[in-house]
Amino acid sequence: MNVNQHTPMASPYGQPQPGYGQPGYAPLDGGYPAPYAPYNGPASAYQPGAPPQGYSPFTSFPSKAVAANPVSDLSSPLDLGPVRGPPVSGPPPVSAAQPYNQYSHSQGEIQNGPPPMTQAPPRPAAAQPYNQGGMNLTGLPHPSYPQHYGPPPSMQQVTNQMTGMQINSGPPTPAGPGYAPPHSSQPPVSTAYSAAPPPTFTQAPPTSSAPTQPPPPSGPAAPQQYYGGPPPPSQQPFNSSLPPTSQPQFTSPAPPPAASQQTFPPSSYSGPVPPTSQAPTPPVSQPHQSFPPTQPPFSSAPPPVSQPSFTPGPPPSTQGPFPPRGPPPSSQPGSYPPPGPPPTSLSSGPYPGQMPPQQPPPSSQPSPYHSGPPPPTAQMPPTSMAQSNHLPPGPQGPPGPLQQPPPQPGMPGGYPPQQNGAFGQVRGPQPGYAGPYPGQPNYGAPAPAPAPAPPAQKRLDPDAIPSPQASDMPAVQKSRHRIDPDAIPSPIQVIEDDKAKCTEQFTSGVRGQAPPLVTTNFQVKDQGNASPRFVRCTAYNMPCTADMAKQSQVPLAAIIKPLATLPPDESPPYLVDHGEGGPIRCNRCKAYMCPYMQFIEGGRRFQCGFCSCVTEVPPHYFQHLDHTGKRVDCYDRPELSLGSYEFLATVDYCKNNKLPQPPAFIFLIDVSYNAVKSGMVSIVCQELKTLLDYLPRENPEMDSVVRVGFVTYNKVLHFYNVKSSLAQPQMLVVSDVSDMFVPLLDGFLVNVNESRLVIESLLDQIPEMFADTRETETVFGPVIQAGLEALKAADCAGKLFVFHTSLPIAEAPGKLKNREDKKLIGTDKEKSLFQPQVGFYNTLAKECVAQGCCVDLFLFPNQYVDVATLGVVPVSTGGSVYKYTYFQAQSDKERFLNDLRRDIEKLVGFDAVMRVRTSTGIRATDFFGSFFMSNTTDVELAGLDCDKAISVEFKHDDKLSEETGALMQCAVLYTSCSGQRRLRIHNMAVNCCSQLADLYRNCETDTIINFFAKYAFRGILNNPTKAVRETLINQCAQILACYRKNCASPSSAGQLILPECMKLLPVYLNCVLKSDVLLPGADVSLDDRAYLRQLISCMDVAESHVFFYPRLLPLTKLESGSLPVAVRDSEERLSKGGVYLLETGLHLFLWVGASAQQELLLNIFGTQSFSQIDPSMTSLPELDNPFSQRLREIIDSFRAQRSRYMKLMVVKQEDRTELIFRHFLVEDKSASGGASYVDFLCHMHKEIRQLLS
Repeated sequence: MNVNQHTPMASPYGQPQPGYGQPGYAPLDGGYPAPYAPYNGPASAYQPGAPPQGYSPFTSFPSKAVAANPVSDLSSPLDLGPVRGPPVSGPPPVSAAQPYNQYSHSQGEIQNGPPPMTQAPPRPAAAQPYNQGGMNLTGLPHPSYPQHYGPPPSMQQVTNQMTGMQINSGPPTPAGPGYAPPHSSQPPVSTAYSAAPPPTFTQAPPTSSAPTQPPPPSGPAAPQQYYGGPPPPSQQPFNSSLPPTSQPQFTSPAPPPAASQQTFPPSSYSGPVPPTSQAPTPPVSQPHQSFPPTQPPFSSAPPPVSQPSFTPGPPPSTQGPFPPRGPPPSSQPGSYPPPGPPPTSLSSGPYPGQMPPQQPPPSSQPSPYHSGPPPPTAQMPPTSMAQSNHLPPGPQGPPGPLQQPPPQPGMPGGYPPQQNGAFGQVRGPQPGYAGPYPGQPNYGAPAPAPAPAPPAQKRLDPDAIPSPQASDMPAVQKSRHRIDPDAIPSPIQVIEDDKAKCTEQFTSGVRGQAPPLVTTNFQVKDQGNASPRFVRCTAYNMPCTADMAKQSQVPLAAIIKPLATLPPDESPPYLVDHGEGGPIRCNRCKAYMCPYMQFIEGGRRFQCGFCSCVTEVPPHYFQHLDHTGKRVDCYDRPELSLGSYEFLATVDYCKNNKLPQPPAFIFLIDVSYNAVKSGMVSIVCQELKTLLDYLPRENPEMDSVVRVGFVTYNKVLHFYNVKSSLAQPQMLVVSDVSDMFVPLLDGFLVNVNESRLVIESLLDQIPEMFADTRETETVFGPVIQAGLEALKAADCAGKLFVFHTSLPIAEAPGKLKNREDKKLIGTDKEKSLFQPQVGFYNTLAKECVAQGCCVDLFLFPNQYVDVATLGVVPVSTGGSVYKYTYFQAQSDKERFLNDLRRDIEKLVGFDAVMRVRTSTGIRATDFFGSFFMSNTTDVELAGLDCDKAISVEFKHDDKLSEETGALMQCAVLYTSCSGQRRLRIHNMAVNCCSQLADLYRNCETDTIINFFAKYAFRGILNNPTKAVRETLINQCAQILACYRKNCASPSSAGQLILPECMKLLPVYLNCVLKSDVLLPGADVSLDDRAYLRQLISCMDVAESHVFFYPRLLPLTKLESGSLPVAVRDSEERLSKGGVYLLETGLHLFLWVGASAQQELLLNIFGTQSFSQIDPSMTSLPELDNPFSQRLREIIDSFRAQRSRYMKLMVVKQEDRTELIFRHFLVEDKSASGGASYVDFLCHMHKEIRQLLS
């Protein structure tokens, strides 16, 4: 066995774990706790007792287990097997010659479902050593079974081959446990993945692999080579490289047989939808069970996604060079027994449950396994995958694929040696692994004799691919092959593992300690570094040199949320008042007193931790030092012992050296025809009467000092005098909008309590006054000018709340025209659509920032309103844009009013300036968010609220030392809502490292993705979206390739090895690439894209995480006090008999399966009939049962965590609204051409290999 393997994985690779199907398996080897059962679905497939043969237990494990090798600490190898074409369906990626669209078409579609095997898939050449291409990129399906041309390879050979394959776990690599050294010959790559590379990418010829594996010859075609590579040797035993199954995935090439295979409509659905005909297998939840292929399709549930694309017909041309092979021998996709081995073995099928039912699967059936493509039998050895740790599959993996079939009769166990040696030499069995897996579990036991060649831990040889050892697998199985989604890193597993690991509070005193993930609930104790709620870094170990940073390509950035709200059990930052002298600062760099200042000379002077300058301590601040050199009063002073605190600023920190006035709120309401007709005007006026009691205040007992003013407008502006001495409000109209001025000073901005009666009278009258208006045109620029002039006249900062409905086409400054042009989408001119139409608003924004005038815009459009231009002022002033397209009073009122309430009540600072100081060696070079910058260092915000995050990128300007680490201090000077000038300070110290392995061991993927999204979304202002996507893919590939080259133990190129803390980088990056901003579907408007671009630019890490990878909860059992464990965002995880809640941060969907249990429906909706559920409901009925109460509590708690109110949408399976819901199942192919997770992972692997070669 390979040494690499260090810890034995739990079961030998293919052995089933005993408990496998059960929901909780015992964690293997430290794997994940049972709690998460892998699938939601029934585990029935497996019989508990008998582990499925060949099932790699691992697979089921969460990825963390990741390679068994301890090493894994950093990495997770996945065997991807052959490489796939680029994910996007869009233009084929460069690298791939062929369109990898393919995925999108025929094959791609396939990806979710079992491929139809219509024709025999080509079999991969076994010998190819590295099959990078193994996956049959070409799109041809590989035969499901490995077919050998020529005599079947002997078992022995097979065994050896497999052995060679190793999973990739190996001795720990230098980098750390995470990396397993790959076997030499084989690419370890993620072995897991390798298993079956999905065909999807395959289209494109893999670059490196071209020759790699020829498609299996399944027929005459066999000879063709993959992309031009040499033809596969026919004799290869079976192409291990690709799991045969997987190939089938590709299968598009041949026309699938009609009936038997399930065919899917050709790409009929790019989306996740399952193809109709095929029977998708049950949705996720049942993954385990294998269904007989015949299973009726259930269409919606499983996502046949992968298959969808199958085309029944002839494969799309994309396929690859080879002609389609003959149909696979049996039509069933994977099911045919591999030609070589006797089918019998099949019956034994690794999965007990699975196969049997099918018996040999009938030809037509899709793979047993769930909807996905048939399990590849040959797929990678499960174990290996898992082992590779790197990707341990989640528990949920479908059983099939991983399992290895039992050995075929007659073949010796183990893989035959690879002809090319791709697998590497045969290894002896690993201790603890069972040999081939006959079935007996012997987890720790010595390997059973049966397998002559122990499966050594298999790296996933691409060629070998994950499939279990050939010998062991049943024939049938062998044939089925595709990358098992459960064998690739699972976000859910990582999230759950982090929750399990985080048991006590997080103390921030340790330099360079990465905090728990944003998805974990934890309590923070500030001991000298800012809480992760205020500051999160992409890397907590900074590279010491610029060259090292450039080599790794890991972005060095911090996401700072200066005024973040803390949970009730954490104390807000202390306010420190140093009197008239003001805060103590370094004389040279002006850094504020903090825990990093070193007191010397008995406490009379201090040395700055940022610039090393020595400064005198003012007499009033002097204190003696103790024996350790610390001040005696260190723990009594927040600024000497905490990471975050506030200083009361003196008059020197105020504009014009005078203390600020309390801020004002001005409400500017559009009263044009559309605004009145939609009900918006009356709703706003009615709500403001109560909201004015909730204006922000520092002390809940005191009245707010914020003053208010009111304006209405259409083509002209109406100002209102609401002075307390008046009996009725007075209206003053300004019709000269070209030269805006405020017609009254006294009586416009008033104290709410003093003028309450007049204000209420006005709010009652406005809807009546404009009830019969016929004016449809509006202005917009003069509206903001009016609010700005009013604040200038009152000499105060403040916020404008603008309620606007339409494109401002009336003659006035800032007039706009409709420039929405679908023909520009996807062209080099598309970027112009994200830039403001006119320069007027940029100038206006600058004036607003100078005055401290923040603008919040509430839009109620029925058509294009040019959000890219209207949003300039809100975005530049630190404000927000809220958008309610096709606003309907009845269904949207709740969302709008909740947003408005929160926006008015939340704590906000005005006239803010933020500066980030760093220690010598690095400096802040770039900033992302909603703000304005007039120089290179100061971030100016007219308003800064508790939801806004600013991203800061750092670059080296010198070397850093490992001893001192790197320091950063964020100082925000702002006026509080009570009119007090304050400085909020956040300090952060991170470690520095001279070894790349240390950098990769301490990164935070969620923060990196947040930064990449902001970087990309800003990039589309000046570059074509296609170029922006390619830049992201390239940078991600460079990050992972650098790790592979410098940190992971040597392994074969076929293995995809990911750093442990970045194993989710591909899945999350794919979500960014598929977002509506970068890859819009046909129904996504330009305004929606501009809106999302602006929204994400100021999101914190928690919000961007749920936005890009939504939370999907199964609602079968709800316990008070805990949430159900989420499932992965893929259609195959949905059970037709279940109900699921999906949260994106902006939307909530309640998906109801067509055969949901009556009891569930009764508890949630009060009706037992699926047909009686009203899909238009936006809130659940308040029923008197524990389930209904708990579900409503969960929904309320989700809403409370987000800055925007999430409207609930009920989605019935197979209803038209399901298309919207499916858009958020981000692991599947998207309707707009975005790659599925599996496909993208294969594409990423290909890109990495190209970089390494």
